[in-house]
Amino acid sequence: MAVRLKHLRCITALLGSSTILSFLYFQNSALVLMDISHSLVSERAPCACGNCVTDQGNSSWFSERYKPTVPLLLNSNNSVLHANVSRWWKELQDVPNVSNYTAVVDQLFSLFPDEEHYSDAGPDRCRTCAVVGNSGNLLGSHYGPLIDFHDFVIRINKGPTKDYEKDVGSKTTHRIMYPESAMDLDNSTHLVLFPFKILDMQWLFSAFTTKNITQTYTEVPSTIKANKDKVMILHPEFMRYVYDNWAEGHGRYPSTGFLTLIFALHICDEVNVFGFGATSDGNWHHYFDETLTPFENDSHAGDFENKTIIRLQQENKILLYRGWT
Repeated sequence: MAVRLKHLRCITALLGSSTILSFLYFQNSALVLMDISHSLVSERAPCACGNCVTDQGNSSWFSERYKPTVPLLLNSNNSVLHANVSRWWKELQDVPNVSNYTAVVDQLFSLFPDEEHYSDAGPDRCRTCAVVGNSGNLLGSHYGPLIDFHDFVIRINKGPTKDYEKDVGSKTTHRIMYPESAMDLDNSTHLVLFPFKILDMQWLFSAFTTKNITQTYTEVPSTIKANKDKVMILHPEFMRYVYDNWAEGHGRYPSTGFLTLIFALHICDEVNVFGFGATSDGNWHHYFDETLTPFENDSHAGDFENKTIIRLQQENKILLYRGWT
């Protein structure tokens, strides 16, 4: 009897030890799995595309220039300008304007959307963007269907689509403009104002209300057709950031095309660029006319901007389509 009790105690002890060891084993396994899971989450790409623009680990050159925290679009909560930004931006204005900037901003956001945009980026998104310039190298390219396949199609100034659909596409989600390049838009397109002066902001408000501004440094339309609920205004601080970080102080201020491209790097997960640069014979003209345009001018450093765009492709941040002509 005593021997049986002894055996029974040994079996009970062994069973208890096995239970404890099993519990500790499974607990440690769970912890290991949790650690692996956390590690995988932390190493996930910033988007669901094959190559994400904001993956800064693969290009130190890009990381030194790209600033994800810079304000992109103006709203009432971020409208106060730093002194250096305000001074630089106001110096761009050829004709001095004594209008009160704060009052102009208040007026703007009494009419147009006053909200944050493009804050829904994440590891489950793959937002593809086509930035479409106006170069003659688009002619004969047959890029139209490819351009229209993108989530966002960003067009610059007055670049038309009618009669050019096979080469430039027909879809437009964003139209970049300022008063001197204004054009009518359909109801689904975002009007993105690039304000190079306070008067540009005043014109925007006037075009939807009083229609009394018809002149800047040249004649401008008093009104345009566009959806006021899709109006966006580029932040002057973003313009200064592009000038400092990407144009590296070359020229007086960045060109509209260059600003648009860097804008796309901040709202897109994948950026493909069409209609930038010269034609195959080295000429610079628009696809919709044959008037030669200067590569360099007093305001923009075209050569430096072009080299930066090429470097962005070399760093796998954009794909540059040069056309077939």
